[in-house]
Amino acid sequence: MTRPAHTPRYTPSNSRYDTMEYRRLGRSGLKLPAISLGLWHNFGGDTPHDLKRDLCRAAFDHGITHFDLANNYGPPPGSAEEAFGEILATDFAGYRDELIISSKAGYKQWEGPYGEWGSRKYLISSCDQSLKRMGLEYVDIFYSHRFDPETPLEETMGALDQIVRSGKALYAGISSYNSERSRAAAALLRDMGTPFVIHQPSYNMLNRWVERDGLLDTLDDLGVGSIVFTPLAQGMLTGKYLNGVPSDSRAAQGKSLSDGLLTGEAIKRLNGLNDIASARGQSLAQMAIAWVLRGGRVTSALIGASKVSQIEDCVAALGSVAFTADELAAIDGLCFEDGVNLWARSSEEV
Repeated sequence: MTRPAHTPRYTPSNSRYDTMEYRRLGRSGLKLPAISLGLWHNFGGDTPHDLKRDLCRAAFDHGITHFDLANNYGPPPGSAEEAFGEILATDFAGYRDELIISSKAGYKQWEGPYGEWGSRKYLISSCDQSLKRMGLEYVDIFYSHRFDPETPLEETMGALDQIVRSGKALYAGISSYNSERSRAAAALLRDMGTPFVIHQPSYNMLNRWVERDGLLDTLDDLGVGSIVFTPLAQGMLTGKYLNGVPSDSRAAQGKSLSDGLLTGEAIKRLNGLNDIASARGQSLAQMAIAWVLRGGRVTSALIGASKVSQIEDCVAALGSVAFTADELAAIDGLCFEDGVNLWARSSEEV
């Protein structure tokens, strides 16, 4: 991959740190921006590199210093890390120390019995591959992307410890572990002296498993921060589906969001949520971001974007993250949840 010859040299905005809020990650010394950019979608081989570059530039210009990746992001798997590696080598050259870069391993990355889940072989090999794709000596955070029911937790956490001790990551994290598993993982990492600082669960107005599980209380007890993915419910909370399912939407294309969730009743409820957002002077997406950040318990909301304007819209949500009791009650009355948590096998099943 080469940088287009016509691309002008990038200089970050001088005001990039003026308005972004940075929140401490649990009881660690690390802070994350209240909004982080995820590269799950729109950074694969099916997206023009110029758009990927523009999204990363816009994020950094608005104070988003955290870029979240995983070994399997694409498509094809690994292509998001390759694209971001190109951006690091060109647009972000000289700014590495101003960035928090995270990656993960847990889902299928290559064929055969060693290409997914939580074995020591898979996690360490995957981390090595991720660093090579991005042209990095280390990532700031490396995660176990999902709980592995067949591998001893001691082995998975031991692999994270080895990755940190070998200098390939500064901090360890887990994703989509429930409270019981999170406490067990934290105990193992604490005994090994590994800096376990972050949990990444799915959480939004339509997916509230962390509330039923008590995960935020657990993380408070452990002194671990949180970054929540899918705060916009994979686009359902953006306003895109207020009038049905657009032909160019993720639901229409079958990209991890089923159009079966968007029934007539669901669309009616989404419009009700949009009315609440409008009364607050926000877009539906802005209210959804504000909702997960309310009260300060969540460290960062992890967004995806296919347009620069979507990043700008989400950042603007930080202007109003407080809710009245009446607003919260009205939101609760309109929300629906069946089928929204695609990660239940890792996060909810014991």
